[in-house]
Amino acid sequence: MLQKAEVYATLPAVDIKRARKFYEETLGLKVVREDPSPGIQVEAAGGTGLYIYQRGATKADHTVAGFVVKDVEAEVRELKARGVKFEEYNMPEMGIKTVDGIATMDGMKSAWFKDTEGNILAISNM
Repeated sequence: MLQKAEVYATLPAVDIKRARKFYEETLGLKVVREDPSPGIQVEAAGGTGLYIYQRGATKADHTVAGFVVKDVEAEVRELKARGVKFEEYNMPEMGIKTVDGIATMDGMKSAWFKDTEGNILAISNM
C-alpha cells in the first residue's frame, strides 16, 4: 500500500525558466531531472522533492508544499537575504499570527512565502 511509497508535491509554473532559477539559485535545490514537457524535478533532503511543470496560471490560496527545518528563524534570515519576501498572516480563527514573517503555534514555528509562480511554500520546525 501507499504507506511505503515516497510522496512529492507537483507545482505549476507559468514560466518554467523563471521557476527553475528561483528553485536552484534562491532556494538552493538541485535539478535532478528535466522533462521536455517542459518540467523539472528538484531534490530536497531524504529523497524528497518537488516536480514543477509548465502550465497556464493557476490560483492556490493555500500552502502547496512545506520544508521541515531545525531553525526557522535562521532559514527566514537566509532566505530574506536572498530576496524572498515572507507573507504576513493574522488569522485568529486558526491561531495564526505572524511577526516578522514567523508564526508560533503550540511551540511550533512556521513561515510562508511565494515562489515566482505564486505557489505558497512553508518552512516549519514540525
